[in-house]
Amino acid sequence: MSDTSKVSKTEVEQTTVAPASDPTAAPVTVVDPRLLVREEGFKGYITEFKRKIKGGELGSLPVFVGLVVIWTIFQTQNSRFLSADNLSNISYFMSATGMLAIGLVFVLLLGEIDLSVGSVSGLASTVFAVFVVNHSMNPWLALVLTIAVGAAIGALQGWFFAKIGVPAFVVTLAGFLGWSGLMLWLLGSSGTINIPSDSGPVHLLGQSSFFMDQAVVGAYLLAGLAVLSMLVGSFMDQRRRKAAGVPFRPTSEILLRVIALAVAAFVSAAVLNSASGVSNALVIFLISLVIVDFILRRTTYGRKIFAVGGGIEAARRSGISVSMVRISVFAISGAFAAIGGMFFAGQTASATLNAGGGNTLMLAIAAAVIGGTSLFGGRGNVWSALLGMLVIQSIQTGLDLLNMNTSIQYMITGAVLLGAVVIDSVSRKSQKAAGRA
Repeated sequence: MSDTSKVSKTEVEQTTVAPASDPTAAPVTVVDPRLLVREEGFKGYITEFKRKIKGGELGSLPVFVGLVVIWTIFQTQNSRFLSADNLSNISYFMSATGMLAIGLVFVLLLGEIDLSVGSVSGLASTVFAVFVVNHSMNPWLALVLTIAVGAAIGALQGWFFAKIGVPAFVVTLAGFLGWSGLMLWLLGSSGTINIPSDSGPVHLLGQSSFFMDQAVVGAYLLAGLAVLSMLVGSFMDQRRRKAAGVPFRPTSEILLRVIALAVAAFVSAAVLNSASGVSNALVIFLISLVIVDFILRRTTYGRKIFAVGGGIEAARRSGISVSMVRISVFAISGAFAAIGGMFFAGQTASATLNAGGGNTLMLAIAAAVIGGTSLFGGRGNVWSALLGMLVIQSIQTGLDLLNMNTSIQYMITGAVLLGAVVIDSVSRKSQKAAGRA
């Protein structure tokens, strides 16, 4: 490790505070969590890891541990669980609900909830079917209008919440009922509108459609792009932080992270290639995650969302338009719900009464929360949608392989969701006790 990449103890910002649980207790030294202690090499990282665990900063660790446990249990019960075909199915079917979960992450970061995303997704697939089938509209134009309808619905609900003061729970619950009714009315007595499988977006998102239609080339190309993007982005961030005179990741650490990503990416590509390849739905889902992650972490708008979720009054005093942030966040949630509805339409090549119904809403919320986004607002990231959906879809697929009743699926998923919320609550209490809240 070069001398320029080391961070001396005097460079690490420290604050002396009294534990929140006992103001009279002896003060403790708290290290700024944004700065890593690297002067001791890998020993420093171990120390930092222990400090985070004691302070309740668990991050995605519980999710990864849960995935290992889930996969191990199902693999021991059925050897087909970790087969290439089954993993390919998991990656495909998690994308639709995952798109709803992305939008919900935005809402949860505000400490609010959107109960209408399932209904909006079902309505979106119906609106698309009406445009294409009943009015012979160009499928791609219909797609744009459908997403616009979803965003408009979300903005309308956000307006009632932000401007009128109606609780988000009530507004979106009304939306859950109202948009379901509108969907039923549009579908008519038949209850189903079949969409031609070769209709642009529907064909693109179908289970038999794969990235570039060349499974081997597409999968490894995606893996290579992901690794290259991380490598270039990490070195650009390192250079920027060097120029600003703040701590930065050493080159050795960057290379280690890139190698780890490369192993994971190319192993995943090899597994999917041995089945059907990488589906278009999964590619679009992953691209959406990257774009949204950039917006939340690297833009002023993203910082405003975290600020509002962390404290409304503090955000307002800092000059943030809380109302506009709220309205825009619900519009984003509505737009992603509409996109998710198109994913469902691609799976069945139809708009039906079941679209967006059943447990779709609960699974989307569970995915965001299980993945690590806090129900209390101000903490989380969009990758929780991916991690949470991996957990949920793995449970569903595994239980299907074991021929378990749907009731068992609901109970296990509910238990996992409760466990995630309990971990989040305990984590927050630990942070307060450590003076990190």
